[in-house]
Amino acid sequence: MKTDRFQAFSDGIFAILITILVLEFHIPNYQPGHLLPAILAQWPLMLSYVFSYFYVGTLWLFHHDYFNMLQRIDRNLNMLNLLMLFSITLIDYPMSLVADALTTGNRQDMQTAFIVYDLVALFISATFYLMYAYLHHHQALKKPGVSMAFYTAIKLDPVRSVTIYALAIIATFWSVWLGVILLASGIISHFVAYLRMSHQLEQAKGGTQ
Repeated sequence: MKTDRFQAFSDGIFAILITILVLEFHIPNYQPGHLLPAILAQWPLMLSYVFSYFYVGTLWLFHHDYFNMLQRIDRNLNMLNLLMLFSITLIDYPMSLVADALTTGNRQDMQTAFIVYDLVALFISATFYLMYAYLHHHQALKKPGVSMAFYTAIKLDPVRSVTIYALAIIATFWSVWLGVILLASGIISHFVAYLRMSHQLEQAKGGTQ
């Protein structure tokens, strides 16, 4: 399979997911003259949307840059990509749960919502690990000029994020907000890892695109 078809399909899934995320917004019920308070009351939805949009956007950056170094796609890689995309499309559900739980303010519901989000994030990172491991052992799929040093530098990134999300799940049972901090740290660490991966990819290609 050609890489352009692979990338086009994947990009389409990301675009649909981001569209679905924003469709969670609806005009609130309000009395005339009280639109502003009704909008402000939607802060949990806005917060969870911004959080999730940043997360999905970072995952897309990873996907685009990482797979742009490949010269061909085999059947197994295609199946792993489908699994990865499936895991990412699940984000809309915990986003909605978190927004609803924050609106009600019930501690038990917030615990449940954030743990579901952690589980989805952990699943996503696990699929990235499987993808990394597969490509590490199938070097013939990559473009010439991408060195082994590139894989060595990034191979543990998904393991680190899986660990952070696992800790977030455990912490949420004792403190919702500690769990939230760990969840946010995991997502921020993805962006930091992307910047590092992009730098490593530039070095692996000798500074060429």
